[in-house]
Amino acid sequence: MTRPPDILKRETLFDGKKVRLEVHHIRDSGGRETTREVIRHGGSVAVIAEPEPGKLLLERIWRYAVGGDLLEIPAGTLEEGEDPAACAVRELAEETGYRAGGVEPLITLYTSPGFLTERITVFVARDVEPGEPAREPGEEIENVLVPVDEALAMIADGRIEDGKTVCGILYWTAIRSRDAGKDGA
Repeated sequence: MTRPPDILKRETLFDGKKVRLEVHHIRDSGGRETTREVIRHGGSVAVIAEPEPGKLLLERIWRYAVGGDLLEIPAGTLEEGEDPAACAVRELAEETGYRAGGVEPLITLYTSPGFLTERITVFVARDVEPGEPAREPGEEIENVLVPVDEALAMIADGRIEDGKTVCGILYWTAIRSRDAGKDGA
């Protein structure tokens, strides 16, 4: 493994509600001086929920940064000091109205480690019941129930493009298939 670079100077260009943009002036292991742009993010969660057998809960949500609607699993940003499991339960209820009897962590990953510190934990919701959402102002979200096979087809043909959703659904279905094989053995 290479050694980390020497940080010569660190500048904060923007410090917002969810992210901080920094520019790091560094010297790499070869002695070259260069810069790195880093977006600091406190982390987030996402939730795989199956409110009906064989159907996943997705959200159709307008994403300003990409200029269009995306289909995603429910997700949200951790508040400072918040327990990720509690955040997952809260975000599921706020965004979709569905209440989880509990959640279990599925996978934790960096969303874009080339420039972003965000780590997201994907949870699986258990005992999911419908309810009324409590969306934040400006959140335009439509709940969409999608059969698991259709969600996989949507990933394959590009109708689902969101990274956390692709990773979460594929990993969840792989684990389910593996576990089903163990039960049948």
